[in-house]
Amino acid sequence: MSIREASPAQAGRYGLVAGLVYYLPLLSWIIIVLGTYGHLAWWISLAALVLLSLYMSLYFAVFGAAVAWVVRKGGSPVWFAPPLWVILEFGRAHLLSGFPWQDLAYSQYSVPMLIQIVDVTGHYGMSYLVVLVNSFLFVLFLDRPRGKVPDVKTSLRSGEVLFAAAIIFAALCYDYVRYHQVEAGPADNSINVAVIQGNIAQDLKWTPQMQTETLEIYRQLSEDALESRGSGLPLLVWPETALPFYPQNNRLFDMVVQSVRGWNGWLLTGTPYYVLTVSSAAEDPDAPRSVPRYYNSALLLGPDGVVADRYDKQHLVPFGEYVPLRRYLPFLSPLVESVNDFSAGTFSQPLACQKARIGVLICFESIFPKLAAGWAEKGANLLVNITNDAWFGRSNAPWQHLSMAVFRAVETRRSLVRSANTGVSCVVDPLGRIVESSPLFKPFFLTADVPLVEGRTMFVRYPDGFVIVNVLGLILALALLKKKRQP
Repeated sequence: MSIREASPAQAGRYGLVAGLVYYLPLLSWIIIVLGTYGHLAWWISLAALVLLSLYMSLYFAVFGAAVAWVVRKGGSPVWFAPPLWVILEFGRAHLLSGFPWQDLAYSQYSVPMLIQIVDVTGHYGMSYLVVLVNSFLFVLFLDRPRGKVPDVKTSLRSGEVLFAAAIIFAALCYDYVRYHQVEAGPADNSINVAVIQGNIAQDLKWTPQMQTETLEIYRQLSEDALESRGSGLPLLVWPETALPFYPQNNRLFDMVVQSVRGWNGWLLTGTPYYVLTVSSAAEDPDAPRSVPRYYNSALLLGPDGVVADRYDKQHLVPFGEYVPLRRYLPFLSPLVESVNDFSAGTFSQPLACQKARIGVLICFESIFPKLAAGWAEKGANLLVNITNDAWFGRSNAPWQHLSMAVFRAVETRRSLVRSANTGVSCVVDPLGRIVESSPLFKPFFLTADVPLVEGRTMFVRYPDGFVIVNVLGLILALALLKKKRQP
């Protein structure tokens, strides 16, 4: 209603305010990350929250101003609002390294029956539908002069209402059919998985005196999980940086190797890692011969204790794993002082373990749909998300983070195994159902027989396809609006 009765400038301001009302409480965990664990002054943490919320709210402002302009020109929000929203979400996922945190679609993560369409459209399709439903209701009941009763019968015969109703009905039919189809379809294979949650306090995690105790916690939980399983060669999954040291030069890694050999299973664990790169004296006479590059990595150890494969995180967290423009922002260096400044990895082949081909998503890589799709395109039949959500403290951020990971399972039709240091650890099936999950801030393990699914969804084949369709649809709608206004 506010947009319909406002000028584009006013609607833009309404959108900005609405964005701030949404994002300030949603992202309040940033104060915990930067202040409590990053050891920054409270005013820097608060300023970071406000600035990020303002940036995120600009997309709401653009949306409000654009829709108000369209309505003033005689256009219907049914044609313009949903595709515009999708395009803005796509932009937010790519501009300034991308931060698609809690896009509109993720509000539906706990209703698996409603989100099956995303194996075609990606989560953008769910965002489109949420905006479309609201636009449909607006046109049907609210788009009228103030004080007048809506003429529903006339509205039902209008083109935009018929279009919206048809799309919503088709999506619901697809959700229903696809849900039961996937539920009834047998998995190609399966693998026994044990998910370990160590619950290591973030403020103690990197202290030298805590390293041995950390390993003992993970070792004991792993043995408890193996004992509960009884048989089989399981895949043990430890969280992001479960090894709080560089394995190349730390004697504690020998303890890990010996434990894996005793278990006669596989271990996928997060760890910092470094690679020495040789610089050429001809290029830079003053440069050292060997320069270390640091990575946030996942190591896969086989039953013999040998490192079978490694994945280096591709999408790093700005101001968490590296400081952009660090030379000009030295006061932010404490954020990464304990783990150095990480370098970004690249896509590799999935990590092979028994019948599983694992696509690894480290920490907030799970919020980027194309990374999960890229793994499935390369042949991964299992997604594993290892993360350390201890940074979030006692906030609702761990649940926000989980909600986005659920969509990666449905988009790719892969099981997703999630191991989080302090929770939420869980297994998500290819329908997006959370099979079992952990409490927060408690040592925990779970075991599950996880289905391994092959094949590629439409989204995996064309991850940007739905966005392109929306761009073309918006251009066509604008062209028709212009033609309609010409005398």
